[in-house]
Amino acid sequence: MSDAPILELRRLDAHYGDFQALFSVSMTIARGSIVSIVGANGAGKSTLLKTIAGLMPTREDAVLFDGQPIGSEPAFKVAARGIALVPEGRKLFPSLSVEENLMIGGQTKRPGNWTLSRIYDLFPILGERRRAPATSLSGGQQQMAAIGRALMSNPQILLCDEISLGLAPIVIRDIYARLPDIAAGGLSVVIVEQDVMQAMRAANHIYCLQEGRVTLNAPTGSLSRDEVTAAYFGV
Repeated sequence: MSDAPILELRRLDAHYGDFQALFSVSMTIARGSIVSIVGANGAGKSTLLKTIAGLMPTREDAVLFDGQPIGSEPAFKVAARGIALVPEGRKLFPSLSVEENLMIGGQTKRPGNWTLSRIYDLFPILGERRRAPATSLSGGQQQMAAIGRALMSNPQILLCDEISLGLAPIVIRDIYARLPDIAAGGLSVVIVEQDVMQAMRAANHIYCLQEGRVTLNAPTGSLSRDEVTAAYFGV
């Protein structure tokens, strides 16, 4: 496996019209790593994932995937390259069954080991409810389905936006417990998270955003909670 990072952000800026949401953000995502991005509401975390996923434009050379500049590519091309987004709020298709939602993720036709069978091994409840409407699932089950749908595209990078939002603590622990299995095959996982302790437990590396700027960049093992909190609140 190459030592070169799977993803690099180089002085990435992002705008909503005249409003600038991200300022010169630089990050490096290693292959097979789990990276957490933390920050308060409005810090730019979701904007960052959307920009990586091609849903918001930036300079072509601001995003390098496997060494190739992709910052100006549309979302469908980014997905075809191997970057999958689990969006905030899950955004499942309400008119489709659980299994049909999962199969939507496989439309990229990328080769790989993620199949319906493997998704059901990872999240057995989805196999049990595969014929049920996606809207009949609990919040936690819907989040599992959203993760499964993204994995069905056999990505090299999985971007997870606020996967714990609105879920009970026991459900959050259950979902986070699956992340090592997801990353075990060399998949890189990037998680946007507001819970500092959850982010530190889950990840190898952590970035903190405040008002669209990186205020912390370090391996989680080298940090204390106080250091992360200081970067989070800018104190």
